[in-house]
Amino acid sequence: MAETNANLLQTNIGNEEAVTLKPAIVEIMEVKIEEVGAKKSSKVVCLCKHPDGMDPIKISSVKYELKGKLDTVGLWVNLDNKNMIRKGSALAVFLQFQGCQTIENLKGKKIPTTTDDKGYLVFKAY
Repeated sequence: MAETNANLLQTNIGNEEAVTLKPAIVEIMEVKIEEVGAKKSSKVVCLCKHPDGMDPIKISSVKYELKGKLDTVGLWVNLDNKNMIRKGSALAVFLQFQGCQTIENLKGKKIPTTTDDKGYLVFKAY
């Protein structure tokens, strides 16, 4: 490891910028729920095939209309008292927009994407 670090200390600045994928229709290959942050909050993470990318990408947020404005929110799993996805949550709105009853129903769906204010790809549901 020390040899690797020594080599990195001598590395020059390259001329290739990071490749950012443009908004396009992606296909969801896999869905999973990951625990995120110190509170271990559950979030839906979709592994997607982008038409311009070689490797699958992860998307875990959606841009949707909320009270007349576009809002970008993570696909947080928020359950009601009956242990069902909370009605009106971003996840519920996204599932309904895609015609899905469950998170697993997203597998195989082709969904348009857009970018959030930081330039990351998010699902488009408006």
